[in-house]
Amino acid sequence: MHSGRYIGVMSGTSMDGVDVVLAEIRDKTVTQQLSYCHPFPQELKQKLLSICQGQQTTLSIVGRLDHELGTLFAEAVQGLLNKAALTASAITAIGCHGQTVWHEPDGEKPFTMQIGDNNRVAALTDITTVGDFRRRDMAYGGQGAPLVPAFHMAVLGHPTERRIILNMGGIANISALLPDSAVKGYDTGPGNMLMDAWTWRHKQLPYDKDARWASQGTVNESLLQKMLSDPYFARTAPKSTGREYFNMAWLEKQLAEFSDIAPVDVQATLAELTAASIAQQVILSGGCDRLLVCGGGARNPLVMHRLSALLLGTEVAPTDKYGLSGDDMEALAFAWLAFRTMSGLSGNLPSVTGADRETILGAIYPIVR
Repeated sequence: MHSGRYIGVMSGTSMDGVDVVLAEIRDKTVTQQLSYCHPFPQELKQKLLSICQGQQTTLSIVGRLDHELGTLFAEAVQGLLNKAALTASAITAIGCHGQTVWHEPDGEKPFTMQIGDNNRVAALTDITTVGDFRRRDMAYGGQGAPLVPAFHMAVLGHPTERRIILNMGGIANISALLPDSAVKGYDTGPGNMLMDAWTWRHKQLPYDKDARWASQGTVNESLLQKMLSDPYFARTAPKSTGREYFNMAWLEKQLAEFSDIAPVDVQATLAELTAASIAQQVILSGGCDRLLVCGGGARNPLVMHRLSALLLGTEVAPTDKYGLSGDDMEALAFAWLAFRTMSGLSGNLPSVTGADRETILGAIYPIVR
């Protein structure tokens, strides 16, 4: 076992910051010691958005962004080390997920692409780095996502209680941790992504803080039902999705017949879409005693209220209540996955991803000391 201090680095679909966490990992215990959110430059975010929704690009542009992101992730790690007053030699390894720019697990030639050069991360931090976590699972026929349910089971599983963990970032995904059952997990659809994009378009703000704008609107039931009729929601698991599918082009297509709806009502309907699509999948998975929520969406009071209303009899609560920071959950998961890789242990769950077998995930970019 490669026990020790690990750093996890995660920049999600929303690209609202680079989340970095420091954790002590020993066998089956994960103890978070510190967290840090590094700013994500708006210019870099716009460059990434310009290539990850199917737009034409060039290898030169992708290569430059790969370089820029590697530098950004290394700067984020250094920011955490400065905050912790630690040197590189104190860290066993970094788990760096990278930035997903395309995810196509169901095409004729399935693939996923995360960029952010881990060679640069290792060289600039002087710390062994583990990355490229998703493609080994896909090589064995899996979706390559979600990978976090394995971590959820390790740290939040309960022997008798029916728990579902909801990670509500740009995309929402659930991990069904049901006693005496194999772990199930998949992307339910949009989390914050469409709400954030609509807020940016109409308010020039990165997100609708505390759902203040959405709370002023009225849900349009016809639009809601049209959006919920998208084939993705009816697909059976395993399944995963991302910005390449649920994006502004998708939303504009849904709105084509609803040009008279006020923007504030669209925002309210998008919040309801997130809550309704999640609740639908929780019910279809068999329901649960507790729905524990992490990710930025846990701070959206409107969506949290609607989840409680749609899932009567289920406690809907942030994972913070159970000892794990919802803001840092994904970064912690990739620190844990780095530990698994460094220890020669599998990191995927075939019951979640659909892979043929359990496998060690990721590539190691070592530093020789």
